[in-house]
Amino acid sequence: QVQLVESGGGLVQPGGSLRLSCAASGFTFSSTEMSWYRQAPGKEREMVATSTSAGASTNYADSVKGRFTISRDNAKNTMYLQMNNLKPEDTAVYYCNTVIVSRQGSWGQGTQVTVSS
Repeated sequence: QVQLVESGGGLVQPGGSLRLSCAASGFTFSSTEMSWYRQAPGKEREMVATSTSAGASTNYADSVKGRFTISRDNAKNTMYLQMNNLKPEDTAVYYCNTVIVSRQGSWGQGTQVTVSS
């Protein structure tokens, strides 16, 4: 069974930084494209960043370009999201997932990121 465990969230002031981690199991992580998503209260879940299996190709939502960096360590089955210059509008629950699993409606618990003074 696919398991995705997000961690690293917390409370940070505007302009601060956080590094999120996603520990994956139950599938071949090294051959799977992975993405970070986020969902704020009252809003739809949105894709924040995507990384190919090798990590050589990445894509970001316009709202986070230049501030967030997605990376992965396939040897550790772990994906990361480095978030810099955080803004209040970045406040959300952050999730990691594969495209297929996300379409199936399966999600982990996510990790809460709150950006506030």
